[in-house]
Amino acid sequence: MRADARRNLERIRAAASEAFAEHGLDAPLEDIARRAGVSAGTIYHRFGSREGLMDAAVSDIAARKLDAAIAATTGTTPWERFESYVSALGEVQAADPAFNDVVALRYPHAGELRSVHERAIAQAETLMRAAQADGSLRPDADPSDIGRLIWLNAQAIRLGGDWWRRGLGFFLDGLSRTRHDQ
Repeated sequence: MRADARRNLERIRAAASEAFAEHGLDAPLEDIARRAGVSAGTIYHRFGSREGLMDAAVSDIAARKLDAAIAATTGTTPWERFESYVSALGEVQAADPAFNDVVALRYPHAGELRSVHERAIAQAETLMRAAQADGSLRPDADPSDIGRLIWLNAQAIRLGGDWWRRGLGFFLDGLSRTRHDQ
């Protein structure tokens, strides 16, 4: 690849990362092209599709943010670890519109982003199963509930404000065996 083509790719990736972080994955490709100093056609030529651009520009960042949410998981009991992880995930969702779109699987055909989403769900499922095993999480909760929780949280975040925290709290209260049985 010629040096000018490599520079264009890097400018497009940087512009896309910036635009997606500001506006989520729905940021207009025309805006990204303008920021990068290229045409929208160049984006399609180099990346094939919006999903290709998202995979190239966002997947590594989203994976690092997911790793940070996993690392922020604390607690001495399985329930505390589950609640801590879900809350940490929500905080990152609220702070980054692109990450919010990734974990909510807004673009399911972006393969790299789908992998980040699936890893987020798998981590939650592991923590969920441990909390169910010790009796602190309702036995009728299903791993598919985690995907729905993340999606619901994404919608609340898109509405703005801080209601997502209350909604997440209500959801977690509903899953807690100890809170539910009191």
